[in-house]
Amino acid sequence: MHFGVSTSSTPRCLPPFEETKGKKRVMNDLSNAAVREQQSSYSCKPIPSLALYILVTLFFIGLSVSIFILVVVHNAAFLLSFLFLSALVASFLAWNAVNWRHHNKAAFGFFLNSFPDSDLRLARQGQLVKITGVASCGSHSLETSYERVARCIYASTLLYEYGQFGLKPVNVNRSCFQWNLAYCERFSTDFYITDQKSGVRAVVKAGSGCEVMPLIIESELVNTTKQCRTLSPHLSNWLRDKNLSAEARLLRLEEGFE
Repeated sequence: MHFGVSTSSTPRCLPPFEETKGKKRVMNDLSNAAVREQQSSYSCKPIPSLALYILVTLFFIGLSVSIFILVVVHNAAFLLSFLFLSALVASFLAWNAVNWRHHNKAAFGFFLNSFPDSDLRLARQGQLVKITGVASCGSHSLETSYERVARCIYASTLLYEYGQFGLKPVNVNRSCFQWNLAYCERFSTDFYITDQKSGVRAVVKAGSGCEVMPLIIESELVNTTKQCRTLSPHLSNWLRDKNLSAEARLLRLEEGFE
C-alpha cells in the first residue's frame, strides 16, 4: 500500500489510539465526494470546457471549408479526411468521458508509483512523504456494507441504477439511458502503517475531519442484465435494509475496501 502524508512530528512507534468520546467522530464520511464524482463523470471532466468550445468551432469551420471545396473543385478528398479526423477526435472525447471515473485513479496511482519511497527515520516536520508498507487497524475498524468484510480501514459501497423511461427517479439529477448513482457509502478511519523501508510504525489520521483522497477502485459484485433482472435474496434484503426499492430492475453494485 502507498500513502502520502504530511508529518507533524518526528516519526516514532506510536501507542494505540486513544478512545474517542463519540464513535461517530471516528469515521470519515467520504460519500459526498463519490456523489460529486458521479455528477461529473459524464461531463468530459478531463477536457476543459474552453477546449470543447474551440473544437466545436473548428469543426464547423472545417466542415464549411470542406463543403466549399467539394462544390467548387469537385474534390471529396479533403471532406473525407476531415470527417475521418473528426471521428477520431470524437472517439477520444467519448472514451475519456466514459472511462474517466476509473482511469483517473489508475493514472494517479501510476504517477505516485514513479516517486521513491520515503524513509520515516529521516522525515522532517511538515514534510510530505510516501510510505509503502502493511496497514493495520487501530482501535476502530470498518465493515463493508454488502459483503460484511470486517477489519477494514476503508470501505466503499456504490449502487448504480440504469435510468430508463417509466422508472421512478432516484434523485433530481438522474438521467435516462445511463448508469446513475442511487446509493453510496464510503468511509475511512485512522489506521497504522508499518514502513517496509525503515520498520517504523506510524499512525495515519484518516478519520473524521481529515482530507482523504481514496484511489481504491471498487470491484463489481452484482450486475443485473436485461435478460435476468431477478434480484437475489441477499441483495433484496440489503436493499430493504437501506430503505431502497427491491423491485426487479437493472442494477450494478460495486464494493471496495482495504
